Amino acid sequence: MRVVIAEDLALLRDGLVRLLSAHGFTVAEAVDNGPMLRAALLRHRPDVAVIDVRLPPGFTDEGLRVALEARERMPGLPVLILSQYVEQLYARELLSDRGGGVGYLLKDRVGDVERFVDAVRQVAAGGTAMDAEVVAQLLTRRDRRGGPLAGLTPREREVLALMAEGLSNLAIAARLGVSGKAVGKHTNNIFSKLGLPPCDDHNRRVMAVLAYLEAVPR
Repeated sequence: MRVVIAEDLALLRDGLVRLLSAHGFTVAEAVDNGPMLRAALLRHRPDVAVIDVRLPPGFTDEGLRVALEARERMPGLPVLILSQYVEQLYARELLSDRGGGVGYLLKDRVGDVERFVDAVRQVAAGGTAMDAEVVAQLLTRRDRRGGPLAGLTPREREVLALMAEGLSNLAIAARLGVSGKAVGKHTNNIFSKLGLPPCDDHNRRVMAVLAYLEAVPR
């Protein structure tokens, strides 16, 4: 599985290269700025890209902008964003683009090697991988504005947050200490309250996670 890495901090960039290489990934290229990232994505067309939000030369949102631009030219390009902080606009803009796997993790989560590698694989396979802290903050901000999430019970919001982390119903049940049947009931209630029509269950799970993100004003 080929990956392109974009990270301006040399130590973290080298660490990501070593970590992913040790877990069976082929690092096609590792770059430290926006223009080089753009060229690398178009040149290699990787199976997944791991990208820092803020890259030279501007250190604002170059990484994200290049990723979104690349997804327009290569529909379905899986992108896992790394960020130092929870940046609401960046998460909303990336995740509202439903073309392919997406993820948003805080950089300090890289230290949990197993979970980080699983997140990269999950995004590469077309899934979502959201940092629990990102989900918690986005849910809190969204709840303050009302909208569809206002109709969810506290338990349903917990289930939605864990869905956003990419957990299956069984994994959610284990985390919450409830039965798989109970989680299934909660997810069906979430789908219904968010107005998601019957379709592939995986797609509905992704759509449920995106529902509140897409409603957050810029």
